[in-house]
Amino acid sequence: MSLMELKSGSDIRGTAVGEKNQLTDEVVRKLALAFSVLLSEKTGKETASLSIAIGHDVRISSERIKNAAVAAFTDRGVTVYDCGLSSTPAMFMTTLKLPIDGAVQITASHHPYDKNGLKYFTKEGGLSGKDIERIIKTAESLPETMVKAEGKIIKTDFMKDYAADLRKMIIAGLPGGGDKPLSGLKIVVDAGNGVGGFYAYDVLEPLGADISGSQFLEPDGYFPNHTPNPENADAIKSVSEATVKAKADLGIIFDTDVDRAACVDESGEEINRNRLVALASAIALKDNEGGTIVTDSVTSDGLKKFIENKLKGKHHRFKRGYKNVIDEAIRLNNEGINAPLAIETSGHAAFRENYFLDDGAYLITKIIILMSSLKKEGKTLLSVISDLEEPAEAKEIRIGIKESDFKSYGEKVISDLIALAEKNANWKLADDNYEGVRVSVNGGEGWFLLRLSVHDPLLVLNLESAKEGCIPKYAEEIKTFFEQYPSLDLSKF
Repeated sequence: MSLMELKSGSDIRGTAVGEKNQLTDEVVRKLALAFSVLLSEKTGKETASLSIAIGHDVRISSERIKNAAVAAFTDRGVTVYDCGLSSTPAMFMTTLKLPIDGAVQITASHHPYDKNGLKYFTKEGGLSGKDIERIIKTAESLPETMVKAEGKIIKTDFMKDYAADLRKMIIAGLPGGGDKPLSGLKIVVDAGNGVGGFYAYDVLEPLGADISGSQFLEPDGYFPNHTPNPENADAIKSVSEATVKAKADLGIIFDTDVDRAACVDESGEEINRNRLVALASAIALKDNEGGTIVTDSVTSDGLKKFIENKLKGKHHRFKRGYKNVIDEAIRLNNEGINAPLAIETSGHAAFRENYFLDDGAYLITKIIILMSSLKKEGKTLLSVISDLEEPAEAKEIRIGIKESDFKSYGEKVISDLIALAEKNANWKLADDNYEGVRVSVNGGEGWFLLRLSVHDPLLVLNLESAKEGCIPKYAEEIKTFFEQYPSLDLSKF
């Protein structure tokens, strides 16, 4: 197996259990050693002088992978801060709060229990896709034997410090509430048996919130209740029902490693995708009038109107992929453009004030502070986004590409669709698109976007319409175009 098969955007991901195990102890050892080589280059330190923090999510393979990585590091003299069960955002924060040079989080986000992966951090943030390629190439070319040294392991409960910082944030955001500013609020937390249970026990409850009715807080690497994914319909339904049953003020749901989140209001109405982007934008622009919100490519036309007309900000619709969105926001700020938020419809939200770290717990903390303030005024979270125009219809179709060089094949399909759109009187190419092809249909009645998946051999087609019954017509016209490409799997149409 080529280790390059494990590259997934700016992460390492692969199967980690069973006969098809890709993340064997030996593979993990090589990837850990390669990270130490990269850190040595970035810091100018000898490997034996490095300090690295490591944490993991709840997956059944995480402890094994951590042990393999720790052994690789300590064999080279590295000092390892073993943080145990941790959220991904907390592992980035270790680079700022602990005397370390880099950090590793073992996670595969919301993917099935048999998957796992590694995310790497330095003080500058998560590594780029190019850095991941360097790590893989280094791992593949490591000598059979390397000079050994004796490192040490320091057990560290950093999640305790991370939770304390979130509590301080709520207390500061709700002045006058004393040390129990959430008294009188009932909040349901659904951790999906991932890492997020700490938010109920270590953040909300100590501040006076009633967390009864919360569910799936206990870690279980098999995820027996539902997929821990804020975009998953069954997961959202589950937290919605739990919130209504508990008569709670808010329901929140995290993905496995807590870098994403969503919520539902007291009626169980979901605040997700475009609604979540709109709410986070309102929070971010409160003290950044005229600021630019950077989003992924699949956000709706109604969201653009909300950000620019209601919030008086600017909407910069960029590419899919949380790292793409974050890097674009950083680029804009470096050019002197005020961009306080980078956010994907998937729930990855990164505030500039929080190091552009995509942190689900931080986002939810901001939302809880807002909700508590609104409640005192007799208002609700949905009142903040009541002017958001929402589509009558929305659909996503994932089209498999049955070619080994799927990227080139998909790019050819997109290029041909652009040529067709230029000739179609009822289609208009979007002038603010950075990914694939986005087309406005029938003078703004609806739109569709065709793009290559960030990670998989797929073309992804997103469609929205302001009128009922339009999407089937859009889809049929596009399907007719697709039928000339024999390597496309059109079974999902």
